[in-house]
Amino acid sequence: MLAWIAQNTWVAWLALVLVLALIEMITLDLFFIMLSGGALAAMAVSLATDNLVVQILTFCIVALLLVVIVRPVALSHLKQPAVGQRTNVDSLIGEAAVVLEPVGEHAGLVKIGGETWTARSVDGTAIPVGSPVRVRRISGATAIVAHPENRSSSR
Repeated sequence: MLAWIAQNTWVAWLALVLVLALIEMITLDLFFIMLSGGALAAMAVSLATDNLVVQILTFCIVALLLVVIVRPVALSHLKQPAVGQRTNVDSLIGEAAVVLEPVGEHAGLVKIGGETWTARSVDGTAIPVGSPVRVRRISGATAIVAHPENRSSSR
């Protein structure tokens, strides 16, 4: 059995790759996947040579390089805020809406994407029922809207 393992160390390296990848899936730390990459490199070397020292050195060097060079870059990319991706009520800004009840300075109703929202006009002018409008901003649970051709400030 030991003779077979000595001749087929790639199996042990493959098992280590899978175990480390599984641990990475649990921790999501981007550390164990780097070790897994080192084990994968050692497995490739084990297919070329039976020298266990060379395989272990390959594992250590590749894993260290991945942890020191690749991991910080990967973490910085993961921690960057998504540019251009709006969520929640921010995703409604710029959306088209239809006036359900007259919208004025203090009250009104609009339909935005199938949902009914309370609304106010951006500049206080009255907007009649059925008018198409654009959402300029959301203030609490109220959509601040304006006619699409109205380019006045949303403040």
